Amino acid sequence: MSFRKGCNVWVEDKDLAWVAAEVVGVYGKQVQVVTASRRKLSISSDKLLLRDPDADHGGVDDMTKLTYLNEPGVLYNLSRRYALNDIYTYTGSILIAVNPFTKLPHLYNVHMMEQYKGALFGELSPHVFAVADASYRAMMNETRSQSILVSGESGAGKTETTKLIMQYLTFVGGRRASGDDRNVEQQVLESNPLLEAFGNARTVRNDNSSRFGKFVEIQFDANGRISGAAIRTYLLERSRVVQITDPERNYHCFYQLCASGKDAEKYKLGHPRNFHYLNQSKTYELDGVSSAEEYIKTKRAMNIVGISLDDQEAIFRTLAAILHLGNIEFSPGKEHDSSTIKDEKSRLHLQMAADLFMCDANLLRATLCTRSIQTHEGSIVKALDCNAAIASRDALAKSVYARLFDWLVEKINRSVGQDQDSCIQIGVLDIYGFECFKNNSFEQFCINFANEKLQQHFNQHVFKMEQEEYSKEEINWSYIEFIDNQDVLDLIEKRPVGIIALLDEACMFPKSTHETFSTKLFQSFRTHPRLEKAKFSETDFTISHYAGKVNYQTDSFLDKNRDYVVVEHCNLLSSSKCSFVAGLFPPPPEESSRSSYKFSSVASRFKQQLQALMETLNTTEPHYIRCVKPNSVNRPQKFENQSILHQLRCGGVLEAVRISLAGYPTRRTYSEFLDRFGILAPELMDGSYDEKTLTERILLKLKLENFQLGKRKVFLRAGQIAVLDSRRAEVLDDAARLIQGRLRTFIARRNFVLARAAAIIVQSYCRGCLDRHVFSIKREAAAALSIEKNARRWLSRRAYLRLYSAAVLLQSSIQGSLTRWKFLHRREHRAALFIQAQWRMCKARSSFRCHQNSIIKVQCLWRQKLAKRELRRLKLEANEAGALRLAKNKLEKQLEDLTWRLHLEKRLRVSSEEAKLTELSKLQKTIESLNLELDTAKSVTTNECNKNTLLQSQLELSRQEKSALESRLVGMEKLSKENVVLKSSLESLEKTNAEMEIELAKARKDSIGTMEKLRDVEEKYYQLQQNLQSLEEKLSTFEDENKVLRQKALSTTPMSNHPGFAKPFPEKYSGALMLPTTGRNSLFESPTPTKLMLPIPHSLSESRRSKMTADKHQEDLDFLLRCIKEDLGFKDGKPVAACIIYKCLLQSRAFESERTAIFDHIIEGINEALKVEDGSAILPYWLSNASTLLCLLQKNLRSNGFLTPSSQRSGHIARMAQGLKSPLKYIGFEENAPHVDARYPALLFKQQLTACVEKIFGLIRDNLKKEISPLLGFCIQAPKVVRSHTGKSSRSPGVVPQQSVNSHWDSIIKFLDSLMSRLRGNYVPSFFIRKLITQVFSFINISLFNSLLLRRECCTFSNGEYVKSGLAELEQWIAKATEEYAGTSWHELNYIRQAVGFLVIHQKRKKSLEEIRQDLCPALTIRQIYRISTMYWDDKYGTQSVSTEVVAQMREILNKDSQTFNSNSFLLDDDLSIPFSTEDISKAIPVVDPSDVELPSFLHDYPSARLRLLHPE
Repeated sequence: MSFRKGCNVWVEDKDLAWVAAEVVGVYGKQVQVVTASRRKLSISSDKLLLRDPDADHGGVDDMTKLTYLNEPGVLYNLSRRYALNDIYTYTGSILIAVNPFTKLPHLYNVHMMEQYKGALFGELSPHVFAVADASYRAMMNETRSQSILVSGESGAGKTETTKLIMQYLTFVGGRRASGDDRNVEQQVLESNPLLEAFGNARTVRNDNSSRFGKFVEIQFDANGRISGAAIRTYLLERSRVVQITDPERNYHCFYQLCASGKDAEKYKLGHPRNFHYLNQSKTYELDGVSSAEEYIKTKRAMNIVGISLDDQEAIFRTLAAILHLGNIEFSPGKEHDSSTIKDEKSRLHLQMAADLFMCDANLLRATLCTRSIQTHEGSIVKALDCNAAIASRDALAKSVYARLFDWLVEKINRSVGQDQDSCIQIGVLDIYGFECFKNNSFEQFCINFANEKLQQHFNQHVFKMEQEEYSKEEINWSYIEFIDNQDVLDLIEKRPVGIIALLDEACMFPKSTHETFSTKLFQSFRTHPRLEKAKFSETDFTISHYAGKVNYQTDSFLDKNRDYVVVEHCNLLSSSKCSFVAGLFPPPPEESSRSSYKFSSVASRFKQQLQALMETLNTTEPHYIRCVKPNSVNRPQKFENQSILHQLRCGGVLEAVRISLAGYPTRRTYSEFLDRFGILAPELMDGSYDEKTLTERILLKLKLENFQLGKRKVFLRAGQIAVLDSRRAEVLDDAARLIQGRLRTFIARRNFVLARAAAIIVQSYCRGCLDRHVFSIKREAAAALSIEKNARRWLSRRAYLRLYSAAVLLQSSIQGSLTRWKFLHRREHRAALFIQAQWRMCKARSSFRCHQNSIIKVQCLWRQKLAKRELRRLKLEANEAGALRLAKNKLEKQLEDLTWRLHLEKRLRVSSEEAKLTELSKLQKTIESLNLELDTAKSVTTNECNKNTLLQSQLELSRQEKSALESRLVGMEKLSKENVVLKSSLESLEKTNAEMEIELAKARKDSIGTMEKLRDVEEKYYQLQQNLQSLEEKLSTFEDENKVLRQKALSTTPMSNHPGFAKPFPEKYSGALMLPTTGRNSLFESPTPTKLMLPIPHSLSESRRSKMTADKHQEDLDFLLRCIKEDLGFKDGKPVAACIIYKCLLQSRAFESERTAIFDHIIEGINEALKVEDGSAILPYWLSNASTLLCLLQKNLRSNGFLTPSSQRSGHIARMAQGLKSPLKYIGFEENAPHVDARYPALLFKQQLTACVEKIFGLIRDNLKKEISPLLGFCIQAPKVVRSHTGKSSRSPGVVPQQSVNSHWDSIIKFLDSLMSRLRGNYVPSFFIRKLITQVFSFINISLFNSLLLRRECCTFSNGEYVKSGLAELEQWIAKATEEYAGTSWHELNYIRQAVGFLVIHQKRKKSLEEIRQDLCPALTIRQIYRISTMYWDDKYGTQSVSTEVVAQMREILNKDSQTFNSNSFLLDDDLSIPFSTEDISKAIPVVDPSDVELPSFLHDYPSARLRLLHPE
């Protein structure tokens, strides 16, 4: 590859891996470069890699978009994005996740999940939710199982990423309907802390490292609902139970149990330093983690998973037994090669372990110190030495812990439940990454073997993705060779000669050692290219893995591979009295064996598990997530290049890059290619060719070969993009030289003109100096005369002002005393009048109360007399059986009626009281805040007054000093020197005086401003007080209504409760709509005793009257339902249906009925009318009708019984009430208004109608959002079309004709026009139209703003211009719609308007953070501004976003806020509340007169309703 001077390259660096540099000279194969730190280097051209100088400082979200896809390009792209807290980046379909080591809650809330749900992969910013959603959609669309492979080194965030994937799958998949309260997703998520406690430990690199592999298989049914789950684990690190190194720790569960308090005391546990298995490392606690709290979380997880309390106790008892088992020490016994318990302390631990295992202590001691061998002659007991006894103890501990862990996994799987009928599933693999430490043992060998297998699977997947990309673009391609690691896998697992086979063979022989194993290994693979012998060790070997060479120490290979099952251990624990421990060790099958050891290879078992895992993965569609740990100290915002580069190699990311380089690594869409390289052939950019033809002609002109033209992209081989950039740089250099020549000519001419102008200025300045010197002499003489004159005038004026102020003071004192005397006299006179008025009022009130009490007594006596008379009559009738049955039936019906009313009253009272309490609490908080603001303003005003007083005193002092100086001036007039001194002091004094006066003016101005603010605060305070008073009045109204409803439900009149009364018509028709009688009272009125005693003046029988009443009721009901079903239209803007329903209910006196079902039928009829597929026409119609009917009810109904609890009054009381002022004034009605006394069903109907109006409004709003959402998806991003040559090259991909640009926004305008015509055509009140339009524009604001923040391709300069032009059209529409219908809709677009305004401003780097927050984006939060600033890229002029200082300031603010708030999302939430109340409707909608509405033509079919509506009298 050839380099030229000025090329931008990458140079290898020992510390930073790669550094940016620029070529300054080329000398054959040696190239001289200058790095960014100004260091000059001479390096071979083979070691340089090209760098893109136009790379965006925010990086790219998909690294396949990099101009130069190479190792440093990938590294520094991740670095740029990580600096901006963009932790996710794509490499094709692979997601790279960099651990931020800080909380980013805005990335993982429910709102973010909703954004990624159903979105196309790559449409939004990279995210783990995007990968999870892609796998879920592929599973549902293709009906094929998926798998997500999460890998990375310890501490890279694999476990957290797995949790996020499971959370998203739970969110999108949910749970199918079942009766189980503990759902699958909750148990799977809650199993994580349980498995972490028993399978995670602290390592050198991570405080919570998973020491096992986990494959979570989430099963789905045919509907995509989670139906089951299963968890598989791989290679638990058993040796960690008995052996750890500093600063690592054992498994978390041991430390949690030691910190459990009472449980630890019960098991005789203490601090971890007291136990051998834990004190091998001095690290007992983790930073920021409480073991006691984690213990509680672990127990909670056990409860959710379904582990019983007995099993929980057995688990912790087993863990305690393992710890006590580790403290057993051995000493040499009396016999040769024997051992015994060392001391009394060890015996206590042995006894405690036996008690916890619930087995015999002597038998436990025997199994540890001896071993039995079965022979043909019998059993031989062999003693074990100390080392063998320790090994036996550790083997028992490892075996118990491993089986306990397997039991937990099996229990979780049983508790979660597997769906055997599930055909599709998503598997999430959380497995250890490639490991290469200073000392690598058997665990690292197995882990790296697993990663080699997964890497082969990964390479095949990446190669397959490459082939699919080429096939999709329909280009010709041949087979691409890529590096395969099959030779490494054969080296490790091939039979009969492989490392695992040789290791198993060595373990089969008791006398084999790691030396013999290493010798045979080197003999078998002497010439293998992947295996080397270590330089400084005879037994260590080195394998060349795909990620690099790893040196393995074989010292413990044989011991860790041997998984002996000691029969004595199994027999001992299977005979335990604890059923849990016995269940862990089922009795072994009886078989004759010469040894109690049963060998099992760990490596072979792991190989089988791995093979089963690969078979599972091969049947699924894989998705890859590579987790990266940015630094070794677990600190945020620290990026260690060398470590990350190593992880990228280990994760196979660079392997994927190499596969891409083998094919066509550079892929550009035709528009992007022409934007960058169109300047190479400007003569072709005349608009006569399409983009594909233009691209081909440019490449042919440059004589490039081996490129491919796809359907949408051009594919270039490696190195061809460098040739294009080189030719482009030459063209730009020529243009730059031309510009420089013209610029130098301009600068030379400008310098000449400036020099000539400067000479003229110098000359004029010299002449001016001479003239000023002469003028100053003359001015000094005149100044002396002026000073003498002003001094004499000042002395005379001061004497006059003193005399004047004394006279004014004397006059004001006299006038003040006279005024105070007059004021006191008037106040005493008013007080006397007030006392007299109160006294007269008290006397009048007492006389009225006495009169009222007398009347009540007379009424009571008269009613008592009537009651006694009726009692005598009833006693005579009591003997008749029919009367008794009638009374019994009536009492039963009354009891049912009261029970029904009581339930309704309770529900109504609870809902109304909750609403009132909420509203009152909000108002009280508002008043408290305003009181605080008022006090603050008053204190500020007081401080300003004090400052004014201080300034006035300082002014007075300065005046006194001025007088003293002037007196000295008079005494020294004759001396010229003293005269000059006096003049200078006087000038300084005048300056001081002027400054004081300026400060005083400023203070007065500030005081005036403060007073104005105080007045504004007081006005707001008074306004809120008025609002509070109005709300208190509403509250009192609601309380009165509740009081009436409570009385109607809980109490009845004494006469109506008497068993002897009978109603004049059947009870079931008592609340029906009926024609009014000719008498004075309605049939709905409660009967009085007098009415019941009068004979019925009708010839009809009782049953016939009931039948006629029922027929009339059914006829009226049918008429109302027909009015609801048919579209009656409008008359003079009035909804006919609402007016007819109201008139019919009013004339039939349904509002005064105690019990009726007509209101329920009306509400049901309206709900049925709303159940249509297309509600665009019917919903506005019913919104107009329902709101009009509600307004009529609100204005013309009142609750009965607001003033007195009794509904029946005597005539004398009524006349007395009429003599007073109208009581309706107390509840807000006029004196002669045609109000109707509403009973309980009417009040309930009004509340149901309010809910119906809110429901219709919500349905219209939701339908509008569904209709406009697809349109907004096209309006957020400018469409791309073929650009034409206009004489001036443009970089913008969105240069399109105006008609094409505005086509999508025109659809929005048409949608709004259609909405307005529908609403106004149905005469929907302007109040509702204004609310609907406002909420539609709020939804437009939220949708556009959220899309802008989630899609980087939308945060461009040209796209900002496109959206801004569309917003201008919306502004014109709002102005055309007028404020009556549009309201504050323009203000609802504040967020998107300010965001777009920020995108299209120039010179963003010169703007400070304060200017952005105050001037450009005052409504946006810091997190939103930070998101836009980091995602912005200028596709038109190539300018940069805000400066790095501003980005650093915003990041610092966000870090502080993230520690305070749990949720700080940058997205906006949609408001689903109803923005109005019943009072708002009644105030906003004009009064409707239903009397002149034209009746429907089908009225003649209903004689009863026709008679009522045409002849209401």
